[in-house]
Amino acid sequence: MDLSTLTNVPGARKSRKRIGRGRASGHGKTSTHGHKGQQARKGHKHKLGFEGGQMPLIRRLPKRGFTNFTRVVYCPVNVCALERFEDGTEVTVELLKQNGLFSNKFDGVKILGCGDLTKKLVIKVNGVSAVAKTKIEAAGGSVELV
Repeated sequence: MDLSTLTNVPGARKSRKRIGRGRASGHGKTSTHGHKGQQARKGHKHKLGFEGGQMPLIRRLPKRGFTNFTRVVYCPVNVCALERFEDGTEVTVELLKQNGLFSNKFDGVKILGCGDLTKKLVIKVNGVSAVAKTKIEAAGGSVELV
């Protein structure tokens, strides 16, 4: 096989529609714009969602509730996930992010109490549940809220 024998898979490359090149082309005369009307006119631009003066769908539908823009969303991390760190490690938000336990779509980290912990860790996060705090302290570690 060499470069001169390579061909495209049938249907992989489609030629563009040549409009306004005579009636015989099938795309002549109105050049696929139809007869009269807003879409046939030069420079026909209208807003997204515009329905020709009819009340748009987005305004016809009822609205409910609101989005709280000051909301703080915490990433839940269970105590059993902290078992991967070495004994005596200082676990911070940055360390959790490096290990793939925390992503940018969250504003902070909260440790929850699911699972067991056997290692002594110093944990510096945004929030800790009461059960998680007792499990961490029972293992000999400590918790600091940042």
